[in-house]
Order: sequence, then structure tokens, then C-alpha cells
Amino acid sequence: MGVMYDYFAAPSDELAAATIDGGPVGLFRTVETKFVDPVVVVGKLEELLTGRAYDEISADPRCGDDLAVEHDGEVLVLTVTDGLRDGLAAAGDLDEIAVRWAGIEELNGFEAEVLAGILGELQALAVEAEKNGERLYCWVCV
Repeated sequence: MGVMYDYFAAPSDELAAATIDGGPVGLFRTVETKFVDPVVVVGKLEELLTGRAYDEISADPRCGDDLAVEHDGEVLVLTVTDGLRDGLAAAGDLDEIAVRWAGIEELNGFEAEVLAGILGELQALAVEAEKNGERLYCWVCV
């Protein structure tokens, strides 16, 4: 068993935090992953998408900020930067981005084709979130 990372869009931090018990599936559009952590792996994706330096991304107040924490940190709802949402929504060639993303140390061994599929799902989520004025979040369960 590994860590589950469920990415979702919600209209407010309060509604996102309310998903702490049980997660966002069934409440909000969700992209479920098991290896795409919302700080390092997603931060490096944002760097690829936007050109914004990783150090700047990791210093962003919405980069992995705890909105809700339960069970001694084994279940969390974290914020995701608006830069990631906007970068995903505007992204062009997801296959090229997936190849570059597969090259980061944290994704060593993952095939670009698998990552391209996840990018497609995340992009659809980001496009809808941007259209609806929503932000992205990550529900984490250890």
C-alpha cells in the first residue's frame, strides 16, 4: 500500500478542507494518483509548464499548504498553486511535457506515456477549474 494523492478542484478552501473525511471522490471532479506528490513532483511539473523557478514555486504560500489534517498527519488536504492550474490549462504538447517530466529524479522509472495520460487528466481538471473560477487541491492519504 502506498500514498494516495487525489487532485481535485473546489470553489473555496473551506469546501476543499471539508473533504478530509473520505476524500473528494464523488464530491468533486477528481484525478486519482499514487505517486504524484503535490509539492516536489507537481512543483517540478509547474516549473516545466511555466518556466517559474522551483525555489519560487516551493515558496508560494499555496504550495502544499495544510488546509486540514487528521489522524496524526496520515490524511491531509493541501493547496496547489494557481500557477500549476494555469500552466496546465494553457499547456500545448502534453507528450513533450511528459517526456521532460519523466526525466526528473522523483519519477525515475516511470514511462512518459503513463505520465502523459495523467497530464491529460490533470489538464482537463485545470481547464474546468479555471473556467469555473476554482482552485486545485490535493487530498493525501498515507
